[in-house]
Amino acid sequence: MMRGSNLIGAVALALHLCAAVVFALLLDGYSHREFPLALLGAQGVPRAMAFNLCAFVVPGALAVIAMWRLRSALSADARWPARIGIQLMTLSGLAFAAQGLLPLDPGDVGAASNALHALAWTLWWIAGASGALLLGWAAPSRGLRIASVAMAIAVPLLALPPWPGALAAFAPRAAFVAWLLWVALAPRLNRASA
Repeated sequence: MMRGSNLIGAVALALHLCAAVVFALLLDGYSHREFPLALLGAQGVPRAMAFNLCAFVVPGALAVIAMWRLRSALSADARWPARIGIQLMTLSGLAFAAQGLLPLDPGDVGAASNALHALAWTLWWIAGASGALLLGWAAPSRGLRIASVAMAIAVPLLALPPWPGALAAFAPRAAFVAWLLWVALAPRLNRASA
């Protein structure tokens, strides 16, 4: 069971990365340097539903499962910030999945679907960074505390600034990878000695 917990996050990360690479190759004219990743799952784009499932929905659902398992692995006397931190990380996983359920509409910049997608994106990184900060303060193991602080810094740093040029496209992708990497490593780090 514990080995399965370790693999859940790794599968989520691998699936997200594979989807980003494969579906970009399948879409003529798509460039990671020029377009947001979510464009691969936008309304009217070929194979959009498959991309959204592989890049966002399934990895987000796997992250939620990993967080529930991490929560159940906490000792009965775990501090409340650690418990709330894991709940926020669970919410972050749900918001990550919601990005795939709320695809962009490239034909109408002011469309409600674009606003909902942006809301899911914002909830994802805010809940993730907040949860990681709490885990950085109160996680039961030193390794998980360090990784959580690193993720709490990296994700907003990559998600927020208006990065210039190609960095504007790559920074959000790096934020996704940082978050998914944390999801993949958290169960193992939680079992490490404090």
